[in-house]
Amino acid sequence: MNERHLESLDDLAPLVQDVLEELKAQGKMIATAESCTGGLICAALTEIAGSSAAVDRGFVTYSNEAKTELVGVPENLITSWGAVSKEVAVAMAEGALERSNADITVSVTGIAGPGGGSEFKPVGTVHIAVASAGEPTQHFHCWFADNGRRSIRLETVKTALASVLNALRTAKSH
Repeated sequence: MNERHLESLDDLAPLVQDVLEELKAQGKMIATAESCTGGLICAALTEIAGSSAAVDRGFVTYSNEAKTELVGVPENLITSWGAVSKEVAVAMAEGALERSNADITVSVTGIAGPGGGSEFKPVGTVHIAVASAGEPTQHFHCWFADNGRRSIRLETVKTALASVLNALRTAKSH
């Protein structure tokens, strides 16, 4: 993807197509566990016809309670590290893997703004995790420019999908 400003999920269509094609080529299914994106990753994937061959489900875990109830994030992780943390992102991805029929999952948790940031976790802080059966869970700590809520959410979707594509291609090469 070039560095132009993302306007909508439509701008991510080529990346989404690549992810779906790689999933289908490997016979794999994906599930998402999304907080700050509120389901946008799953929406981008399911916008493409034929995505049902590769998309199992999406968990929208916006509240802390949803993170615990839907994907099994231990409450003590949220209390100790905060909802926006590596520990919670990893637990979300691994929990989605356990609670779905997916072969690979991606989770996102972050601060899309305009409020909610702090000195240590400013608006634009996002944690992404990718979990695959039999592989170590990957974690990415991102700081997106505070160009507004929409921009942060779209950049998160782009980075999450690119991370999934990279994980799929890396696993295939082993």
